[in-house]
Amino acid sequence: MFRQTLLPALAPISDNNANTFSHRAFFVLQQIDRKLCSALGCIDRPVSDFSAWKINSASLALDHAQEVLKNPSKQSILKVDINNRIGIAVLWPNLEISLTDPEETVIQTIEFSPSEWIPAQFQELHPNFLRTGAPALENIHTELVITLPNQVAGYRVRLFYPSH
Repeated sequence: MFRQTLLPALAPISDNNANTFSHRAFFVLQQIDRKLCSALGCIDRPVSDFSAWKINSASLALDHAQEVLKNPSKQSILKVDINNRIGIAVLWPNLEISLTDPEETVIQTIEFSPSEWIPAQFQELHPNFLRTGAPALENIHTELVITLPNQVAGYRVRLFYPSH
């Protein structure tokens, strides 16, 4: 419980220009946490903290809309830049894109698990990425091929932890 709530709350956040003292204080807290975990036999694993994540940018090539109308199986590329804003490892979230029509009604939702949306190059460099989580302050850029239905006019991207 301590690790899931207190550590993310006290971790330096990249958006806040944290000072050297707060970074050092958090480093000391992490050392204490590791020693307590070792003594108490708890599992040292990444936390699941939704507030850690920030979508810096997301773009989906919708400029081929006329071509999509002629060929419903037109593929497009979703480009997303995502950042773990806090100074500790965080479990990877799922990524979801909701495709909308001109009235902003969702016509299709596509979900990607971390192993589907995290780039292959990152996965090769970090073979235990699902277990170790996103490194502190990690920034990930991904590109996903998506087949657009013919009536798509917009999209929304969100990150979430599935409830199991």
